[in-house]
Amino acid sequence: MGNTSFFRYIVRLAEMGLPLSIADREALEILAAIPHAFDADEDVPHISGRGWRVVPAQGELDWPVLEATPQRLRSAFERARALLWNNAARFHVSAREITAIEEELDAVYGVLMRAEAAGFAVNISYVL
Repeated sequence: MGNTSFFRYIVRLAEMGLPLSIADREALEILAAIPHAFDADEDVPHISGRGWRVVPAQGELDWPVLEATPQRLRSAFERARALLWNNAARFHVSAREITAIEEELDAVYGVLMRAEAAGFAVNISYVL
């Protein structure tokens, strides 16, 4: 993940102060747990939830990742997307940002489909 709009409006959507259902909050917590790939100073907590966990860096040439089932990640992204589009006017999301977010989601969904078909978990981090 590397798109600034995607990071701001999808990965960090939990920080926008929306009233959320329990299921929405759980989905956004997964996305908020995605660590930055190259933040060496970041102390990544050992956190986990249903179908996901944060795996800290294992060495100097490694970085922390969120490990999740493809289904769990897809569900979280779909909920975040629906929440964002329902509140896009409130957050002043531009047409250019909408396009960028949709392109990033399409790419992520493609990876998730391939991982699910192969029976693998997915590791994810963001880079801005």
